[in-house]
Amino acid sequence: MRAWVNRFGLIVAAWALAGPALAESLSAAAPKRIVSINACADQLLLALADPAQIAALSLYATDPAYSYLAEQAKAFPHDAGAAETVIQRDPDLVLAGRFTKRETRSMLKRLGFKVVELDTVKSIDDSIAQIRDVAALLGHPERGKALIDRIEAARAKAAAGVPAGAHPPTVAVYQRRGYVTGQNTLTGELLRLAGFADMGGKLAGKTGGFVPLERIVTDKPELLVVADAQTVAADQGSALLAHPALRELYPPERRIALPGRLTICAGPSLPEAIETLAAERAKLGGS
Repeated sequence: MRAWVNRFGLIVAAWALAGPALAESLSAAAPKRIVSINACADQLLLALADPAQIAALSLYATDPAYSYLAEQAKAFPHDAGAAETVIQRDPDLVLAGRFTKRETRSMLKRLGFKVVELDTVKSIDDSIAQIRDVAALLGHPERGKALIDRIEAARAKAAAGVPAGAHPPTVAVYQRRGYVTGQNTLTGELLRLAGFADMGGKLAGKTGGFVPLERIVTDKPELLVVADAQTVAADQGSALLAHPALRELYPPERRIALPGRLTICAGPSLPEAIETLAAERAKLGGS
């Protein structure tokens, strides 16, 4: 897949030199019926493709907890999941993830469908590279560049806004059931970019993991990053975040709200994710 995308990128570069005739040829070569069976692929497709190119999105495309573009996704079919539902759409390109159900991917490939599998994004640079590749694949490299420019601008502004010599407040991302994101993650990078000292590596290693409440209370990061600053114990997964010990140590003013839809997939959501954390750091001033 990567080799194919790289070749497509070379064609795009030639397009810029060759002018309108090649541009028309490139547009004709772009996929015309695309199905996404991955929540992150949904968002790239919505951000970079022509509406007419989108044949169907995944089952999670309209879920606001996962998708940054959930509202936009409602305008398209969003029932693609099993291989049978994809086949019915007769796509000339299927976008999947590396962790999309293996049987579905394998069956579609055996039937001759072109399946492109997207890697999990673990950094801002990963996301930028993926945006560039997918934009070229869809025949819209200029849209990829525009999105990348917005990400780079937000990154530069956030870095410039960190007070020089200031103490970086310690934070931990604490999610449902006590999951803490690790050091080598997109969220960890975003926190460091905004001027926070992420304790994720200390608490949960490089990739993240479940951390008991007692560990949070003992290590006491100065701030908690949560999906919603006003946590309600609606189920067992969220009950831990509403524990009396956490409520006492981390009232709303010591919690940073970073909705999952901003970081689960990166891509189109990255500028807002960066700006959200930069704004939270700015509230703290030079502390």
